[in-house]
Amino acid sequence: MKSRNLAIVALFLVQLLYGFNYTFAKTVMNEGYVKPFGFVLLRVAGATLLFWLMSLFLPNEKIDKKDFFQLFLASVFGVFINMLLFLKGLEFTTPIHASTIMTITPIVILILSVFMLKERITSLKILGVIIGFIGALILTLYGQSARAADNILFGNLMIFLNAVSYSVYVILIKKLTAKYHPFTFIKWLFLFGLILVTPFGFSEVQEIQWQSFTPYVTFSVIFVVVGATFGTYLLNPLAISRLKASTVGIFIYLQPVIAGLFAILNGVDFVDAIKISAMLLIFLGVYFVSKKPKTTN
Repeated sequence: MKSRNLAIVALFLVQLLYGFNYTFAKTVMNEGYVKPFGFVLLRVAGATLLFWLMSLFLPNEKIDKKDFFQLFLASVFGVFINMLLFLKGLEFTTPIHASTIMTITPIVILILSVFMLKERITSLKILGVIIGFIGALILTLYGQSARAADNILFGNLMIFLNAVSYSVYVILIKKLTAKYHPFTFIKWLFLFGLILVTPFGFSEVQEIQWQSFTPYVTFSVIFVVVGATFGTYLLNPLAISRLKASTVGIFIYLQPVIAGLFAILNGVDFVDAIKISAMLLIFLGVYFVSKKPKTTN
């Protein structure tokens, strides 16, 4: 019971870190301190360093040579494409839009599981997929931003593609998580990711005017690297290994709530009827997709 409670606390902290991340990252990028791809490089480089340092104090588990290719592919979708699209999308959309669209991930995972893992799909899940996508479409096409320079359609599309990329990563990593402890391959995942993102973010990192950073910007960058990247990838496996998938699924609803409240308090975003309607449709869709079918005796 004690380990379950700790897992629930860990899962809540993950949603809290992700929820705050939207506002901190967007503020740093939109105020011109760090460009998106440069921010990705800082994020991945910092997390890679921390994971490899942490591995020095953990038992050394060897990875089979044949699994490194799958690990590399997982890094392509889970670090490289995922993070580049996320921060590029967040530059042009709002924290509420981005965090709400990210909750569609279970729906995308279900669709990919049908095609890639040949899993069966029920009529209720099909209904959930349709409702969820209608919500995402409404949010993408009709949602508004408080910031004139934002391009909601482009930003939301990037966030959606990021959710698809992350979902492919979840499918690819499924066999590896059954074979190894997550901490064994996370360091390799980020090392491959660092190699891949460096050519895209190097020039933008060189452009950073470090001396112009305010205390708030410095804290925001540290938070994104240590909290929203290293911290979430550290806590997530701890929570998932001790909780049912349905419990983990419920917690994803907290992310847009936390992100929205924090963004509104910081004056970065606002709520209107379209956002609430789209949010409810996506939540309902995810609920239907996550609902386990009744077993008959």
